[in-house]
Amino acid sequence: MSAPINTEEPRFAQFKLVLLGESAVGKVLHRFVKDSFDDFRESTIGAAFLTQTILLDHNTTVKFEIWDTAGQERYKSLAPMYYRNANCALVVFDLTKQESLEKAKSWIKELQRQANSDIVIALTGNKLDLVQEDEGAREVSEDEARAYANELGLLYFEVSAKTGQEIKESFKSIAEKLPIEEKVNPRQGRRSRNVDLSRPNTNDQQACGC
Repeated sequence: MSAPINTEEPRFAQFKLVLLGESAVGKVLHRFVKDSFDDFRESTIGAAFLTQTILLDHNTTVKFEIWDTAGQERYKSLAPMYYRNANCALVVFDLTKQESLEKAKSWIKELQRQANSDIVIALTGNKLDLVQEDEGAREVSEDEARAYANELGLLYFEVSAKTGQEIKESFKSIAEKLPIEEKVNPRQGRRSRNVDLSRPNTNDQQACGC
């Protein structure tokens, strides 16, 4: 017996995501988009723009337009240009440095004060590979970080940009929290507010939102 034909129309939704954190933890994005890791990759200057799509279910594709902001203090004043109108934010800290969690908390306060009220925020601890190899390297306990995230209604993940562990899973979890039904753009032509992904050369203008 032949397999049933799937008559459901493919669906597309597009969201703006901003990556915030110290300059040393931005490799998470490179792992997600390029599936690679470079110990000697230079820090972002200003901001970098990349896109990546994930398959949320058998007929729903989510496209992230991702702004990777520079972690250096001298670029901090530029960050609002990039998280304005963002649908979601990934705030990354280093599991082996307690002070990086404190800096992440300051970014979260900034987002809550200036970003969209319905923004989905994910607090993300990087360098999971290091603390798995040596628990003594961990300065931020999972209980501490998760309790903080739960208190503020944030998503919480622990990932490794070096090995790729939990990277794709965390972005998929973010996508599942986004208002897919409001943004979805079926090919049958129902009008929606997001850009038609089948049309070239429009994404960069839509992405900035500034």
